[in-house]
Amino acid sequence: MNGVFMQKMTIRDVNIKGKKVIIRVDFNVPLDESFHITDERRITGALPTIQYALSNGASKVILMSHLGRPKGVGFEKEFSLLPVAKRLQELLKEKVLLLNDCVGPTVKEAIAKSSERVVLLENLRFHKEEEKNDPAFAKELASLADIYVNDAFGTAHRAHASTAGITAYLPSVAGFLIEKELQYLGSAINNPKRPLCVILGGAKVSDKIELIKNLIPKANSIIIGGGMAYTFLKAQGIGIGNSKLEKDKVDLARELMEQAKKAGVEISLTTDFVITQSFTSDDCKISDVIPDGWESLDIGPKTIKKYETILSKAKTIVWNGPLGVFERDAYAKGTRAIADYLASLKDVTVIIGGGDSAAAVAKFGLEDKMTHISTGGGASLEFLEGKELPGIAALNDKK
Repeated sequence: MNGVFMQKMTIRDVNIKGKKVIIRVDFNVPLDESFHITDERRITGALPTIQYALSNGASKVILMSHLGRPKGVGFEKEFSLLPVAKRLQELLKEKVLLLNDCVGPTVKEAIAKSSERVVLLENLRFHKEEEKNDPAFAKELASLADIYVNDAFGTAHRAHASTAGITAYLPSVAGFLIEKELQYLGSAINNPKRPLCVILGGAKVSDKIELIKNLIPKANSIIIGGGMAYTFLKAQGIGIGNSKLEKDKVDLARELMEQAKKAGVEISLTTDFVITQSFTSDDCKISDVIPDGWESLDIGPKTIKKYETILSKAKTIVWNGPLGVFERDAYAKGTRAIADYLASLKDVTVIIGGGDSAAAVAKFGLEDKMTHISTGGGASLEFLEGKELPGIAALNDKK
């Protein structure tokens, strides 16, 4: 996939002077009850491409994104991109015109008459046709501009009108964020400095089956933590009490460990635990075993030391999924300790694979200490699984 991407055109490969450029960005940012943005990384991640278009003479930069999960039947105030438009204007130090829709004659007219160089279309998902990849809707979006740029890595794994359909009607290239994401993720998996160590966490084995299968031939060692670890421990005959278990995946976990062993890849599991008698309680203790009636919600200090020893040998580290219920301080120590350790490493490429791992690193204030933090949880997971991303595959190849 990384090789495929390197053949794709980027915004550098097209002449945008005097052209209207429509950019699919990922402004799906979290908002609090007062509609204040609580994490603006996805906005700042898009700035280099937007600023490049402006400084290289684009006559108009038209931005489009979704936000949240509206019903697809028209405007819903809580999913409006107004908070994004306000913050983007501050970051760009340039006026941003937010339109009240994303398609139609009034949108075209407003763009033609606007004095602003930057226009933000209202939430794409106010129209159900966006997620259905409706050709007529994609054509309407394309009619607003001369060149299409996809810089929304977080939605590149979706074949929607604004990520895939639109490419049938316009010259289509990648933005800098997508280029950066795939260069980091691609080189980490396909051409890493070795040893390559992968840390996998999160709740379910079923969410990571394809990822583990794809990584066994490529990684030197795999650390498994979080909720998914207990299914692997069960497969080894280790008691897990009431800890999270996917009974129907125990045999598969055993098979994956056998595959790894044959490939000479070390799979490391939790050896001590932070256990509690109630998931909702912060009353917990550290134990080498998980008795009946107890469940584990984090890795213990021995496991932390064990994982640090493994990580100390790595030159490339990819982390996808937290190692405990990090949202609660009582069960965040394992994830925090590993994040702190990764932040301390020198001359090691550390890539955080988006989603909850990125949220954990942000919670601990360690973002600037990591080599790369992916802006796309689902997209980075599918890329690491070796799948084709429709939003990338649809872009024009370099000649």
